[in-house]
Amino acid sequence: MSMRSRISTWWRAVTRRGELDQQVSEELEFHIESYAEDLTRTGVPQQEAMRRARAELGSVAAVRERSRQAWGTRTFDEFRGDLRYAVRMLGKSPGFTAIAVGSLALGIGANTVIFTAAQHMLLDRLNVPHPEQLRMFWWTEPKNGIVDEMWGYWDDSQGGGETSTSFSYPVYEQMRRGNRSLADVFAFKPVGRMTVTVNGEAEAAGSEMVSGNYYSALGVQPQLGRGIQESDDGAVGSGPVVVIGDKFWTNRFGRSRDVIGKTILVNATPMTVVGVNPPGFTGAYSAQGAPDIILPFSMQPIVAPEDFGPSPSPSLLTNNVLWWVLVMGRAKPGVPDAKAEASLNVAMTAAVRATMPVKKDSELPRLLLRDGSRGQNPSADGLEKPIYVLMSLAGLVLLLACANLANLLLARAGARQREMSVRLAMGAGRGRLVRQMMTESLLLSTMGGVAGLLLAYLVRNIFPRLLSDSWAPPAFSAKFSWPIFAFAAGISILTGIVFGLAPAWQATRVEVSLSLKDSGQTVTHRRRGLGGKAIVVFQVALSMLLVVGAGLFVQTLIKLGRAPLGFRSHNLLLFSVEPSEARYPGTASTPLLEQLEDKLAAVPGVQAVTLTRVPLLAGNAENHTFIPEGQQRKTEGNPSVLANEVGSHFFSVFGIPILAGRGFDTSDTQTSRQVALVNESLAKKYFAGVDPVGRTFETGWNHPERIEIVGVCGDAKYYRMRKDVEPTYYSPYWQADHGIHEATFAIATHVEGQGLLPSLRDAVASVDRNLPVLDVRTQDEQIEANLQAERIFANLTGGFGLVALLLASIGIYGIMAYSVSRRINEIGIRMALGAQPRRVLRMVLGEASWMVAVGVLAGVGAALALGRVIASMLYGLKSWDPATFAQSSALLILVALGASWIPARRAAGVDPMRALRHE
Repeated sequence: MSMRSRISTWWRAVTRRGELDQQVSEELEFHIESYAEDLTRTGVPQQEAMRRARAELGSVAAVRERSRQAWGTRTFDEFRGDLRYAVRMLGKSPGFTAIAVGSLALGIGANTVIFTAAQHMLLDRLNVPHPEQLRMFWWTEPKNGIVDEMWGYWDDSQGGGETSTSFSYPVYEQMRRGNRSLADVFAFKPVGRMTVTVNGEAEAAGSEMVSGNYYSALGVQPQLGRGIQESDDGAVGSGPVVVIGDKFWTNRFGRSRDVIGKTILVNATPMTVVGVNPPGFTGAYSAQGAPDIILPFSMQPIVAPEDFGPSPSPSLLTNNVLWWVLVMGRAKPGVPDAKAEASLNVAMTAAVRATMPVKKDSELPRLLLRDGSRGQNPSADGLEKPIYVLMSLAGLVLLLACANLANLLLARAGARQREMSVRLAMGAGRGRLVRQMMTESLLLSTMGGVAGLLLAYLVRNIFPRLLSDSWAPPAFSAKFSWPIFAFAAGISILTGIVFGLAPAWQATRVEVSLSLKDSGQTVTHRRRGLGGKAIVVFQVALSMLLVVGAGLFVQTLIKLGRAPLGFRSHNLLLFSVEPSEARYPGTASTPLLEQLEDKLAAVPGVQAVTLTRVPLLAGNAENHTFIPEGQQRKTEGNPSVLANEVGSHFFSVFGIPILAGRGFDTSDTQTSRQVALVNESLAKKYFAGVDPVGRTFETGWNHPERIEIVGVCGDAKYYRMRKDVEPTYYSPYWQADHGIHEATFAIATHVEGQGLLPSLRDAVASVDRNLPVLDVRTQDEQIEANLQAERIFANLTGGFGLVALLLASIGIYGIMAYSVSRRINEIGIRMALGAQPRRVLRMVLGEASWMVAVGVLAGVGAALALGRVIASMLYGLKSWDPATFAQSSALLILVALGASWIPARRAAGVDPMRALRHE
């Protein structure tokens, strides 16, 4: 062989290997020198011979680069061939492909929907620069500490005390002045809806009050105009300016740039629009909803005057009793949170001592600095556990779909053993076959992921709709973002790899000689079928778990829907009004509400009208101290009961019976002695064995009032459907010391309430055209909203249960159909020897029955464990409710036997002669 031929052969070897080590490099140099010597013998000068040898053979770096390119090209070509072959093989089995992709689409789609909601409700950060630097101010104190009045969030802490995010405005001011450890400290407060009048049209708008450094501390620049500045938040009334939200700008001003400088009325107070917030800015309270208007704290006494504390005053800026302001800061680079917290604790202690009377041995509130990147994030408080439970259940659905995929792939691998044997016999490596099978598995999971993502996109707003009241637009719109795409892609790829490995490995573990023989399939089919049957048992257990969970939540919803209310809910139309205290200060709202009652009662079709300060079963309640006659008020720890201010026709409109005494009548006026009706639960608790009618009680935190009981009414649910009826008293709204500035009218009608709505709006406008009619709904819709969480769980878990049954039936059908096809020879022999079709039918159904029985028993154990986790979320039944477990077991057994019936019938109808010739 010539030197050129030897080098050419070596070159091809190097290219195939795709790498060059040091030994190869030395060998290349040797061959270049040898080739140069051959050229020299032909008369070529030595230097020219070496140059030509290197030029023709190339450098080591060039060889390495060409080798890498050749290896990459070959790998790509092989992958493309695997992919093309996988597409062709899946195309030959459209039924298998559709079932596998559909199963994965359901599992991945369900998880993507829940993850989308979880990300938005629990994980989204505030849309401001560097939200990770924000710190929310919290505090904790022992039970019955020095803070008595709070407006905002509070909760019992683990140590038996209380935690909250509310501070008094004087304490906030002193903490800000004493701050040395944070870059800045600012305050804000969502203050509910205000009446905004634009071009003579009034509507309710969500509002938030902020400190003058709010925008600068957050680092937010409005898209038009400017934000609230320090000069706006000085003396009371110094900043009659407002910044509006992007959505409000769109809806009310058509995105006109002339909005800057325009004057609007906020609670009847003229204010100038100075800016428009950027799109996506939700404020500092949460990442879920944006306020329509933002105004400075300096306008609170004018726009939203309140009367709290022992010294009646419209200003909360000087009130040192009510803790209501939310405080946030931005971390200073290089200052640890622990050091900042310790420093601010000193400032807070000094502020509390300077603004509040503190007893010598009193334990003061202790400041806590917590992550503020999501604001206070109120959604997490009520939805964190439910969403995690739903994510866990959705994960089980995905696991069930993956088990289905694994089962289908195992069955398919068994059916392709002859193909694999032929490929192995022709020299293919087992690794090459594993790669081919994994390509098919990943292709299936990718198709399932794409279909699941599309399904999730189509139903992405189901969760926002379930979380929203029927009379209001969805609370938020679920938006797909890169984390959601990454989540769907990640679980798709992970599914394809994890659940494709076992079938791929099994497909290559074949005895070539046995598989190529005719009897190869009948020799080992029983051993090979155990993996698929184990997966079916696992599927049945998971399905049992999901069906039991769905049954428990559906039963909870049914029992809550059937729970006695204590009042009539049908044919009642509700709407709310919120006369501002700026326009109707103090008790000036009482004549307005009385006039509205008269106007509404005169509308044709209206049977009766009443008013209630807090609507029934709206998730809100008033709580007042209650000291019965003959008991002394204590310094702390006085009992409290629920309370509500209502109209004179409240009991007749809601059908609440008066059991003793009388209702409210014309003798009960603003100047007469204050009166109340108590419910039966209160009478039994505080006046056991004594007639409460004619007796009195004292109520009120800072303005004690003595009230006479004139009647006892029946028990009616007030706060939540889940809550048992609590002791409650009702007083006439016109005797409220500070007036009523949030009220709900209940209209009893004989006709469809919505048809009366235009007339009712006209009646309200005839009294005050700047008073919006809010939250129009029926009492039944209000009750539905009260059951919102239970309905979400019933709907979603019920859907998960149906998907679980579908996937389980597919899995059982697949494994039984595969088992029957593998045992055609055996069945033919049995029938040729005299076995009756009924016996074959029983044999196949019996095989399915034991798998289902084992799976159901395992599922019962898992469901009992799940019940302990969700016990607090149930109502009216135990987590091990026997009826639910029995019904779920029966349903699953019926579905399983139904899925195995077709393969069993097919086995019973086998022709013995054809079966004996079957390969």
